[in-house]
Amino acid sequence: MAHAPQKINTFLMFEGRAEEAMTFYRSLFPDAEVLDISRYGAEGPGKEGTVVHATFSLAGQQFMCSDSPVHHDFGFTPAVSLFVQCDTEPELDRLYAALAEGGAELMQLGSYGFSTKFGWVNDRFGVSWQLNLPW
Repeated sequence: MAHAPQKINTFLMFEGRAEEAMTFYRSLFPDAEVLDISRYGAEGPGKEGTVVHATFSLAGQQFMCSDSPVHHDFGFTPAVSLFVQCDTEPELDRLYAALAEGGAELMQLGSYGFSTKFGWVNDRFGVSWQLNLPW
């Protein structure tokens, strides 16, 4: 099934955990899928089997990711986050619990005056997620 590429994509760079992150994120959204993936071979430069480049979708939104074969002195920052508009409170609660496990809560679930319920977490990979239940 061919998918038209988006003009602008969120690109997530990992150091050996790209596939683990993709698998985790896809487990959270029922309509998620890997659209394309290529892996490093024995010739490198990355560890054999890690992700050279992948495209995956979550809730109709396409993302790209890779495993950098080079160690970097930077990681993800909450200054850039994935903002999810949830349809129901149970959906928000489920996503928050799953994403916070092994990660860090930045803003606990609550009502902050701009929506029904909101929470902000860094997941176990360091990616920041804002989860919102609109009025």
